[in-house]
Amino acid sequence: MGDRIRWGIAGTGGIAARFAEDLGLLPDAEVVAVGSRSQASADVFGDRYGIRNRHVGYEALAADDEVDAIYVAVPHSGHCEAALAGIAGGKAVLVEKPFSVNAAEAERMIDAARAAGTFLMEAMWVRWLPHFQQVGSLLAEGAIGQVRQVIADRGEILSTDPLHRINNPLLAGGALLDLGIYPVSFNSFAVGGRAPEHVEAVGRMTQTGVDAQTSMVFSYDDGAQTIISTSLDARSGNRAVITGSEGRIVLSEPWGRICPVEVIRNDGSAYTTVAPHEGSGLRHQAAEVGLRLRAGESESPVMTLDETLTIMRTLDRVRERIGLAYPGE
Repeated sequence: MGDRIRWGIAGTGGIAARFAEDLGLLPDAEVVAVGSRSQASADVFGDRYGIRNRHVGYEALAADDEVDAIYVAVPHSGHCEAALAGIAGGKAVLVEKPFSVNAAEAERMIDAARAAGTFLMEAMWVRWLPHFQQVGSLLAEGAIGQVRQVIADRGEILSTDPLHRINNPLLAGGALLDLGIYPVSFNSFAVGGRAPEHVEAVGRMTQTGVDAQTSMVFSYDDGAQTIISTSLDARSGNRAVITGSEGRIVLSEPWGRICPVEVIRNDGSAYTTVAPHEGSGLRHQAAEVGLRLRAGESESPVMTLDETLTIMRTLDRVRERIGLAYPGE
């Protein structure tokens, strides 16, 4: 591994652009290649960000000897294909959330990476934000006692164009995988990565056949409970609360971005912390990849592959409850 981690980006959409821009804040990382389904798209993206290597197809990107790591930023339905190409090419792979369309795809990706000994991680970028690190420390030190309840929501008003990826079942669109993944992952973070014992959910579908709104209730064998909601056609409060036996942690809107962390204890004491931050938040996960690669590690202890698989299995259970299946499943 050289002084700088050389990144290739699979995809040229909005999240790929944000990642390329945020890498500029890391002194030990650079984007050297981009891969797209079309040469024209790769060239436009390459020109915009000064990327010298432009490839058609993700196999070509994975074969680029100048690339150390690949960030998969294609639509959900293409995550598995692009990740497997990167793994086969011997590259470290960072896969944008949701990790895959379903748990079966996740298992294929994880098995392939472990067999090849290559690095693989889900790009659940909020896990590395400063306020998430604060929440993790508070939970670890028992600041609010035993976790009893998690309430979180993520609702936005997104495109109504039936051809947009968010409304397209062929691209695994819908609120759950695009927005709901955030509170589902936050809940997993809060309960220590455990799978829920029981999953209940209701959903409302769009005319194109994906979920416009989904509400979920999880319960755990220790009595903890979770309430999660997500929508793509209504902006919700976008708050998250972890309630424990000794108090609660409150993350205000928008909890998925930089926000204050409020701790309110049962004895009436309370305090609020705010962590400084620069950039849009995507550089931290890239820094994590670099850290693990230099340490010779193939997985991250912050966002483990086992937890990612558990989350995908939970999402499968939710989709079964609301009757949401994607073509080809």
